Amino acid sequence: MQHRIVVLGAGYTGATAAGRLAKRLHGDDVAITLVNAEPDFVERVRLHQLAVGQSLKPRPFSDMFAGTGVALKLGKVTGVDADRRTVTVVAANAAAEAEELEYDTLVYALGSGWNDHGVPGTAEHAYEIASRPGALRLRERLAGLDAGQPVVVVGGGLTGVEAATELAEARPDLDVALAVRGGLGDWLSPKGRRHLRKVVDNLGITVHEETAVAAVEADHVTAADGTSVPAAVTVWTAGFAVHPVAQATTLEVTGTGQIVVDRSMRSVSHPEVYAIGDAAMVMGPGDKPLRMSCASGVPTAWQAADAIAARLTGAKVPTTPVRYFNQCISLGRKEGLIQYVTADDRAVSAALTGRLAAAYKELICKGAAWGVANPAVGTLARRRRVVTEPVRNGSEARTAA
Repeated sequence: MQHRIVVLGAGYTGATAAGRLAKRLHGDDVAITLVNAEPDFVERVRLHQLAVGQSLKPRPFSDMFAGTGVALKLGKVTGVDADRRTVTVVAANAAAEAEELEYDTLVYALGSGWNDHGVPGTAEHAYEIASRPGALRLRERLAGLDAGQPVVVVGGGLTGVEAATELAEARPDLDVALAVRGGLGDWLSPKGRRHLRKVVDNLGITVHEETAVAAVEADHVTAADGTSVPAAVTVWTAGFAVHPVAQATTLEVTGTGQIVVDRSMRSVSHPEVYAIGDAAMVMGPGDKPLRMSCASGVPTAWQAADAIAARLTGAKVPTTPVRYFNQCISLGRKEGLIQYVTADDRAVSAALTGRLAAAYKELICKGAAWGVANPAVGTLARRRRVVTEPVRNGSEARTAA
């Protein structure tokens, strides 16, 4: 019988893991199923571009995984029974009945969405760009705005900065503001902060620093100190929340719902389950949790896929520490900022700015999407036969090669 590997979620991490597993393992020995709600790959790092009206290249999974042996199942994951080793999937067709998929190995990569932090009015009035439907909804709303109307982006992290600058560049007729809980770019080096401030000023963005938004209304946001900021549209980018499915399982999770894993991305409570990307609590250099990002997620996908392949083929399980090198920030289409960082993601003095940085960031975005479709390039991609197979009690039994 084939060893059944089910991968949940086809973002950067899930799609990368599925493709890498297909390149590592012999198709006669494994059946790899990739479950996702949409038929196309979503370049999440470009959703701020989609929101302001730009077109993104379609990337259908049917093309990306053609000939790999990866089977795509379209549907929404509504539950995981980690003890029975089943996944419940509801097809896109609402009339269809829920289906149960059995697995021998599960790769949980359902990722994260926006986090409204329970701020009153956010769910009702704010727009998000953590998903394609959210970005398209915002795109439609922005298209209907008249010149001079105010737009407030809440959140001063990478997503908020990219969204505000992209919007201000694409729609200079709008009054764009950025509400930041701390100081603008306070995590950057002095050079990085200076460049960010220069670009923001040149784009005419009003920055409200030390401003914690306490409520969102249809036409304004209210800060914790009672200050009211006009907003015909509020874009909420203040952090991410993981998909809720894992928290409803018997998997060991953190208080925020991330699955606790070891260095090989294997669940510490259920050894047949691996978690990657935003869904996993992964400790990085300095014993600090990795931040939710594509930069963190893709290396965890590599690690999980290689560990699964090694355990199934009787090879030594590799464990490669995940470290950071830089933070790549787009500031519209013409400007960018590459902030170099330590292994544990702290800014150093060096930073690349301007058009060269914008070109660098564009190269990184293209490379990330290309890597999803070519997950084994630069690796030992020879397909190996399965020689070990986990059984239900978590031990291992030898099988024929």
